[in-house]
Amino acid sequence: MSLTYKDSGVDKEAGYEEVKLIKPLIKKTYRDGVISDIGGFSGLFELNKDKYEKPVLVSGTDGVGTKLKIAFELDKHDTIGEDCVAMCVNDILCQGAEPLFFLDYISTGKLVPEKMSEIVEGVANGCVKGGCALIGGETAEMPGLYEENEYDLAGFAVGIVDKDKIIDGKKNIKEGDAILALPSSGVHSNGFSFVRKIIFEEKDYDLYKFIDEIGTDLGTELLKPTKIYTKPLLGLTKKFEINGISHITGGGLYENIPRALPKGLTANIDVSKINTQKIFTLLQEWGKVDVKEMYSTFNMGVGIVFFVNENIKEEVKKYLNDIEEEVFEIGKVIKGDEGVILCH
Repeated sequence: MSLTYKDSGVDKEAGYEEVKLIKPLIKKTYRDGVISDIGGFSGLFELNKDKYEKPVLVSGTDGVGTKLKIAFELDKHDTIGEDCVAMCVNDILCQGAEPLFFLDYISTGKLVPEKMSEIVEGVANGCVKGGCALIGGETAEMPGLYEENEYDLAGFAVGIVDKDKIIDGKKNIKEGDAILALPSSGVHSNGFSFVRKIIFEEKDYDLYKFIDEIGTDLGTELLKPTKIYTKPLLGLTKKFEINGISHITGGGLYENIPRALPKGLTANIDVSKINTQKIFTLLQEWGKVDVKEMYSTFNMGVGIVFFVNENIKEEVKKYLNDIEEEVFEIGKVIKGDEGVILCH
């Protein structure tokens, strides 16, 4: 008997079945500009050149990290794709870009069509929330490299912005600017190696443990998808002059806020103004974690930080409240080289 590809652990038929399952999920993400269909060698997107005087493409790529381990343990895969979209789209929004399209890459030890379809369902839902079309992707079955029940997930987003409207904090943020913030939905998709060490090694908890303080089990809390900020940020950039934006990801407030600041300016943050979710205070308590370590690892309740002139901050806050978006005023830009000063 001759060997087949399937004998090595790769099932081509399962791949064909996956494509059948995900086609309707992908179709729901399509928007103006998509001119290709699933099954080609590449995705095609036509730019509306009349909409922009000097169009600039903006790209971002990211993965989900070890948050995937939580999905594996719970065997729940329909939200993790939304995290992947969020991590890419939120980054390009920081430049003032409108998301256009997204591509994903899934590699796994054993291709189970239904599981892959669940992952892509999350990606598609994230694309709908992010306003971008899912125009391509790849699923790779890699026995021997991954365990059968494991996979990795990465994504790539492209957006567009007029060159004269690019948001560049290093050029535009000034002393005296107000610092506003949009809340996170929870831990998002960063720091999960630390989260897992605290929960599993320090406390010996399992993901099904119900936590009274948060009103749910740990698995449900930790799998909350990363919030996607397309609606509030695109609305803000169309109505107001936004001087700079930071997406608070790995490295927390200490690392990400200075990425938008010019030299010689510091963000003076009053953390008492942040509505920090209970999960963060619990992680700090359970792991006996220093305050600075928390703020340099997790978002601590802040998903996006942005900078505006002091004289328009109230109008900006009113606009966000009117579209039912929560916003905190958390500080002011001052002279200094510290990058971030957190006042507790």
